[in-house]
Amino acid sequence: MLIRDAIAADIPAVTEIYNSVLLTSTAIYNDTPVTVEDRLTYWQSRTAQDYPLLVAVDEDNTILGYATFGDFRSWPGYRFTVEGTIHIRDGVRGKGIGTALLNELTARASTCNKHVMIAGVDSANAASIAFLTRFGFTPAGTLHQVGFKFNRWLDLHFLEYRL
Repeated sequence: MLIRDAIAADIPAVTEIYNSVLLTSTAIYNDTPVTVEDRLTYWQSRTAQDYPLLVAVDEDNTILGYATFGDFRSWPGYRFTVEGTIHIRDGVRGKGIGTALLNELTARASTCNKHVMIAGVDSANAASIAFLTRFGFTPAGTLHQVGFKFNRWLDLHFLEYRL
């Protein structure tokens, strides 16, 4: 497996992973699938800020997952804090892909002179919370019933990691 910066040719696979996660889980608080054009704009906005969109690829150059970060909040006082995102293709979770992506993502955030990475995780997503906790993220609080998806209210659990 190789972790590298995404290129335009990777965006259809990134879009496929995003939409799969969106449609089958509460990992993304959104109901509407995105288009490749949407994800191209997303990728371009990340790279315009010198923020990475990383992909994990296997020996056949199949995209196994992706990771990125963006500003946590837009006000200047938060300029050293980012919020990270990792999504792994269904069928290959639990094989170390997320760990490899998160290692590179936190290294890149440090290189960008960031101080803290935030993760917002649906409170029922025990696997993601356990994964982030093993990596060293610590609980930072829960916002109750701030999301709504699949006809139910969702609690958003925040974790933080000092880079």
